[in-house]
Amino acid sequence: MASSRIRRTLTAASAAAMLSMLAACSQAAAAAPQDDDTIVYAHQQEPQCLFGGWIEQAYISYQFLDNLFSLDENGEAVPWLAEDWSRSEDGLTYTIDLQSGVSFTDGTPVDAEAVAYNFDYWVAGGNSTAQVWLGGYYESAEAIDDLTVEVHLSRPYTRFIENLTQSYFGIQSQHALETRTDEENCRAPIGSGAFVVDEWNRGENVILTRNDDYTSPPANARHDGPAYVKTIDWRFIPEGITRVSALKAGEADAIYDIPAVEWADVDEGGYELHKYVTPGRPQQVSFNTTRAPFDEEDVRKAFILSLDRKKIVEAVGYGVIPYEGNGAISRATPGYDEGAAERYAFDPDEANALLDAAGWDERDEQGYRVRDGERLEAVFPYDAGTIINADGASIFQAVQEQARETGFKVDLIPVAASDTWSGAYSTPDSYDLKAGYWTSVNAGILYINWRQSTEDNPNFANSAFYDDPELESIIEQANSAGDIDDQNALYGEAQEYIADHATSFGLYDRLSTLGVNPRLAGVWQEHAQGGPTFYDAHFVD
Repeated sequence: MASSRIRRTLTAASAAAMLSMLAACSQAAAAAPQDDDTIVYAHQQEPQCLFGGWIEQAYISYQFLDNLFSLDENGEAVPWLAEDWSRSEDGLTYTIDLQSGVSFTDGTPVDAEAVAYNFDYWVAGGNSTAQVWLGGYYESAEAIDDLTVEVHLSRPYTRFIENLTQSYFGIQSQHALETRTDEENCRAPIGSGAFVVDEWNRGENVILTRNDDYTSPPANARHDGPAYVKTIDWRFIPEGITRVSALKAGEADAIYDIPAVEWADVDEGGYELHKYVTPGRPQQVSFNTTRAPFDEEDVRKAFILSLDRKKIVEAVGYGVIPYEGNGAISRATPGYDEGAAERYAFDPDEANALLDAAGWDERDEQGYRVRDGERLEAVFPYDAGTIINADGASIFQAVQEQARETGFKVDLIPVAASDTWSGAYSTPDSYDLKAGYWTSVNAGILYINWRQSTEDNPNFANSAFYDDPELESIIEQANSAGDIDDQNALYGEAQEYIADHATSFGLYDRLSTLGVNPRLAGVWQEHAQGGPTFYDAHFVD
């Protein structure tokens, strides 16, 4: 067996030193953490269930579902429920050793049987995002003994352990999943985490209470034992300005997703700011390559060249939102390719030339281009208030205006949350442009977003409907490459291929931002997806 050993990295002394430093940075006098306080946290979106494959579910489930591994600030997988792991020489079997003595909050053990059950549960559809991460690679999981589980793959997946640090892979009680209804598990999932779900008042908040028996923090946590605070009042406040007002008024101790226009003011107010650039796929726009007008590569290129994307993002983002030209992965992602990001600089002359050559050489009375009596028109729905926040909507409006100058008519359609969840504007006949992102800890997200979609194995994450066996082959080779340099070179080749064929274009890196009252120390963003972490949080005088 080829072994990759990982051990707990923070000693009690170093954890205490780090906690002391955080208290000093809070601009308040050092004080012993209080154990009977409630954190009021204002989040922007309410999920449909409190676990699952959406990032908003991952943020809250991180508080009460433990993972096998956590990602540290260096991008390394460190122990959480797992103590150690090893990989077979052929890369097809991962042996994971679990901590002893850990229980779910329903009293059942966190053992190898429960972990193996979770893998099968995910792949069977219990978590759609975990399912697509494992799809094409996972074969089976089995308990070797009480604390040893083996996961068998059909082909090597070099960054398999790293992927398990994402909160989609939070471990739930096997007993709860087998004996409770889907609705019960939706409303109050049972994990082994630092908090438990006490109450969910839909449309308002979720009350999380401390697990007083907690013994299994991740290696990169800053203390051991139960959480410091007793309760988290996780409130849902959709409007960004309202969240900021709640922070300033002392009605919230921490808030998520600070509007760019408010960033400087919150900073000047003395609040602690956190900003995490999400790795994975950035906020990008995919072309529907299966129908006119974007079934033609030169028309896709003309659209991108029509846009001064960097200027748009800088104007709307006030220097807070990072511009991202790469339509495949963000610059925070290992294996990022700068060449693909720089491929299409703003060039309206070249855009016009490409459209003229493609036969779109006439304009109607409104200035839109016409060919064979048809207007150059694109349907662009976007998921308003769910996938796309207010800053994103403003960026799309600027895209609409700039594309108009070259002769494109862009029909922007804000899609309500209810329509998003019902699958509106998701089929090849329903849109021409599609915006979205995927969080990921590495460039393996390329496989999810660009794998071919077949009748036997559909890929609903391929929003460009771009089925290319050559591109898929490059990505598959990258996923299995044992040498990291070779892997990154192949991921770079895939990004260049996507840019060459202009199947999507980047706009900006997705951010996870927090504003925190300086009285609340110890809040940090977990390093896999940037969600808030309240296990170490405590109030100071």
